[in-house]
Amino acid sequence: MANNPESGHAKNVSNFESLISFVKGYGATYNPSKDAIKIEALELILVNAKKSLSDIDTSFPPYTNAVSARESAFAPLSKIITSVNNAIQATDTTVQVDESVKSIVRKLQGIRASTKISDEDKKQLEAEGKEVNQISASQMGYDSRLENLYKLIMLLKSIPQYSPNEEELKISTLTALYDDLKAKNFAVVESTTPLSNSRIARNEVLYKPLAGLVDIAFDTKIYIKSVFGASSPQYKQVSKLIFKSLAK
Repeated sequence: MANNPESGHAKNVSNFESLISFVKGYGATYNPSKDAIKIEALELILVNAKKSLSDIDTSFPPYTNAVSARESAFAPLSKIITSVNNAIQATDTTVQVDESVKSIVRKLQGIRASTKISDEDKKQLEAEGKEVNQISASQMGYDSRLENLYKLIMLLKSIPQYSPNEEELKISTLTALYDDLKAKNFAVVESTTPLSNSRIARNEVLYKPLAGLVDIAFDTKIYIKSVFGASSPQYKQVSKLIFKSLAK
C-alpha cells in the first residue's frame, strides 16, 4: 500500500481529539488560566483542523486525476516524435532542415546532441582557457515539452516536403495533440491552486507557531504535568500522544 502523504497530519488531529477527551475527563481539576488551552479553545482548534483536512480531501482527487490524465496524454509523445523525425528523414529535405528537426526532437526526448563532458574534462578545458558551456539535456518538463512541440509543428508547417499519409503524423493531427496536451497541462495548474491553498490553511491551523494545534497540544500536556505531576496516571495518558510538526 502506498504511503499517504496526508496521514501524518490526520494523526496529529486524531491525537488532539484524544487529548481533548482526556482533558474533559479531568473535570473541574483541569482549570488553566491560559485561554488558549481552555477546553472551548481546544475544541475550536479541533473543528478548524478537521475542516482543513476535509478541504484537502476535497481538492486532492481533482488534482491527482488531472496529473494522471496529463501523464497518460504525454506518454505516447516520444514515440510519435520519433515517427515524425523518421518521416522527415525519408523526404528530400536538406541536411540543414533535417538537423533543425532533429534538434527539436532531441529536446522533446531529453537526448543530448553531444556526450556530456565529465567534471574532470571540464576542469581540464577550463585550465586551458577554453570556455565550457554545455547545455543541459533536461528539457523534459511539461511546459518545455509543450513549447518544443509547438516549435516543431511550426517548423513542419514551413517544410513543403513534409506531407505524410499517416494520419497520426499529419500537421493537423499534431496540432490537435498539442492543443489536448496544453489543455491537460493547464488542468493540472488549475487544480494545483485549490490544493495548495488548502494545504496553506491546514498548516496555519496545525503548525502556526504558538497558536497552532501542535504547539497548543504541547502547552496542554505541560499544564497537565504541572497539575497532576510527571508520574501521575493523568500525565502518562497524554504523554503517549505524539504531535509532530509536518509543515511544508
